Amino acid sequence: MTHEGRRRAVQVQDVKQVLFEVLEDTGSRKVAARILRKTLVALIIGNIVLAVLETVPEVREPLASRLRFIQLGCGVIFLIEYILRIYVADLHPPLRRFGPLWSRVRYALHPDAIVDLLGALPLLFVLFLPNQAITVVVILRLLRFLKLARYSPALRSLISAVVGERKALLGSTMIILGVVLLSATVMYLIEHEHQPEKFRSILHGMYWAITTVTTVGYGDVVPVSNLGKMVASLVMMLGYGLIALPVGIIASAFAREIHSRDFVVTWSMVARVPLFEDLKATEIAEVSKLLQAHNVRKGETIAEKGAVADRMFFIFDGEVEIRLPHETVYLGEGSFFGELALINQTRRTATIVACQDSQLLVLEAGALQRLMDLDEGLAKKIMDEAKTRARAGKKILGELAEEELQQAGVYASMDKAREEPELFTDNEEKETGKPDKDPSGDAGS
Repeated sequence: MTHEGRRRAVQVQDVKQVLFEVLEDTGSRKVAARILRKTLVALIIGNIVLAVLETVPEVREPLASRLRFIQLGCGVIFLIEYILRIYVADLHPPLRRFGPLWSRVRYALHPDAIVDLLGALPLLFVLFLPNQAITVVVILRLLRFLKLARYSPALRSLISAVVGERKALLGSTMIILGVVLLSATVMYLIEHEHQPEKFRSILHGMYWAITTVTTVGYGDVVPVSNLGKMVASLVMMLGYGLIALPVGIIASAFAREIHSRDFVVTWSMVARVPLFEDLKATEIAEVSKLLQAHNVRKGETIAEKGAVADRMFFIFDGEVEIRLPHETVYLGEGSFFGELALINQTRRTATIVACQDSQLLVLEAGALQRLMDLDEGLAKKIMDEAKTRARAGKKILGELAEEELQQAGVYASMDKAREEPELFTDNEEKETGKPDKDPSGDAGS
C-alpha cells in the first residue's frame, strides 16, 4: 500500500471512530452524542404523534402532502442511522474479535439493531409498496416507540426487570389463567340454564371470567341466579389479589434493577478515584454508601471560591465548569473532582458552577473520616496511598488533582502546579507532635 493509500485508510478509520463515539455515546464527544440523542428522541416522539394524527380525517386530508414529506424525511434519517450503526458495529469491544463481517452480522441480530431496522422499514414500504402496505406502515411507525429504550435507562431497566422475573411472571400468569378457567366453568354450569344465549359454552363463560377477574366488569354479561351472584362475588375478591401478583413482582424487580444499576455506577466512579484504587471491592462499597445525592440547576453555584473544601463530588449526570485562576475546566458525566477536599480541608481556590441541570454524588470528608475511625485497615490503605502520591510528586492545579485534570484533557504546568498534600496532615501532626514530611513540601499546610 502506498503512503497516500495508508493516509486515506487512517483518515477513514478516524472518521469511523468519531461516528462510533457519537452514535454509541462513548469517548470524549459527549456534546455531539447528546445532541444526536435528543434529536433522535424528538424525531421518534414526533413520528408517533404524526402517525396517530394521520388517522384523523380532518388532519390527514388537508396536510397529506406535507405529512408524507415529513414521513419520508424521518424515514431517511432512521435508515441512515441504521446503516451507520451497522458500519461501526465492528468497533464494539465485545464484537471486535469476530472480524468486520461477522461482527456486523452479530450486531444486526441484537434486539437494539432489530428495533432500529423496524424503524427504517416504513420508508422502504412507502417507496416500494406505496398502496399495498398502509396498515403495515402504520404499525411499524408506531413500533418506533421501542427505539426510546436505547435512550432511556429507566425503560431498559424495566425491560430487564421483566426479563429477569419471567419465570415468576409466567407462574403468576398460569395461576390467573387457572382461576379464569375454573370460574368460567363453574359459571357455565350454574348460568347455562338461566342464560343459554350468554353462557352457551365455557369459552363464552371465559369472557365473563376475564372481565370480572381484571375488575373491569363491562356489565353486558352478568349472573342472574343467587348462586351465580355468590360465585361472581368470590371471583371479584380473588381478582384484586391475582392482578396485584404480577404487578408486585414487576415493581419489586424494577426497584432492585434501579438500585443495582445505581450501585454499579457509583461503585465504578469511586473505584476510579486514585485515593481509593488499592481498596478491596467490599471497602469501595462501604465508601460508596457514604455518597449523598445532590441535584443542581443550570447556572447554580456548587462551591464558591474561598469556601472551606470539605467534600468531593462525582458527576452522575450533567456537566460542570471549574473556574480556575488561569483557565476554566469542564467535566462531564462520570468525572469526579474535589479529591483534595478529602486530604486537607483548605480554602477553595476555584468556583464550581453547573453548566446544565446536573445530578451529583457528594462524599463529605467528615463522613469518610468517621468510616476510617471505625475501620483501621481501610484508614491505613487510604493513608498509605495519600503518602505514596505525595512522595511521587503528584501535581495539583487549583482544586484539581492530576488525574482530575486529565479527565478534561488538561495537564498542570510545572509553574502553576504544586505537590499534593498528605491525607489529614493537620490531624496527624496534632496526634504525633511532628509532621509526617517536610512542611515546605506540603501545599496544604
